[in-house]
Amino acid sequence: MAHSIKSGVAQFACDSDEQCIGEIKKLLSFLPQSNEEKPLDITSTDSPDRADPTLDDIIPKEAYKTYDIKAVIRAVVDNGEFLEPSRHYAPNLITCFARLNGHVVGIIANQPNYLAGCLDINASDKATRFIRFCDAFNIPLLTIADVPGYLPGSNQEWGGIIRHGAKLLWCYAEATVPKITLITRKAYGGGYIAMCSQSLGADYTIAWPKAEIAVMGAEGAAAIIHRQEIKAADDPEAKEREKIEEYRQLFYNPYVAASMGYINAVIHPRDTRPTIIAALEALHNKKETRPAKKHGNIPM
Repeated sequence: MAHSIKSGVAQFACDSDEQCIGEIKKLLSFLPQSNEEKPLDITSTDSPDRADPTLDDIIPKEAYKTYDIKAVIRAVVDNGEFLEPSRHYAPNLITCFARLNGHVVGIIANQPNYLAGCLDINASDKATRFIRFCDAFNIPLLTIADVPGYLPGSNQEWGGIIRHGAKLLWCYAEATVPKITLITRKAYGGGYIAMCSQSLGADYTIAWPKAEIAVMGAEGAAAIIHRQEIKAADDPEAKEREKIEEYRQLFYNPYVAASMGYINAVIHPRDTRPTIIAALEALHNKKETRPAKKHGNIPM
């Protein structure tokens, strides 16, 4: 159990031989026979047009409150079923296999319930390995982003968060499988870029209406951008509140990003499943040719 929680060396920890064999069978059901094939499609018993109204209210009104990203995943995937490797390691980021209309997908999602979904060293490594695995076996990637950024702190800096984070960006950019990204709430700065933004080659990017796509949070941004104006005001606190609200009005919605071409669609949360399935179907035969080479030089 220690390898699956502390080191991340083990992706599954089982209590019995029977459970272990069952997990192996589930894993193999998502994989193709070889890297030269695609995973087997099955006939889904879950309607591809199914909408889920519960998603419309899953994001808390208060920005500081959390929610469980697994509830979003269950509402979107076929029959609410998914297989989660490394479930005990770096719980601030979820990786799992699932199906959408019978097609296998690999899902990478920030977990707001733990460390606010921030990216750290362990989460970056966890996502990197999963992305490489999916790309090796022709499994499309669905990224669900709710990320306030990289986890701050000297331990992260000294541990090489820049180096580990760079691996995450590298693997997303190098992956040639279909890549779909959904932004549910926060998408700030470098964390947003790292979670398969269009800059990293996302084929289709979707956002919910409450998505906040910005360099940083309103409080921090207003304090930096309007520092002199706030300092010179007769009532600095009132001026700061004014500038925070102004920043929110300008950037705390996905429509600015959509108007600049960074987002392909802003959708009602209830329509997430049919929208993603439609995008996945459109990308089903995606082929991407890269220059011939032995391999790239991944940041290590």
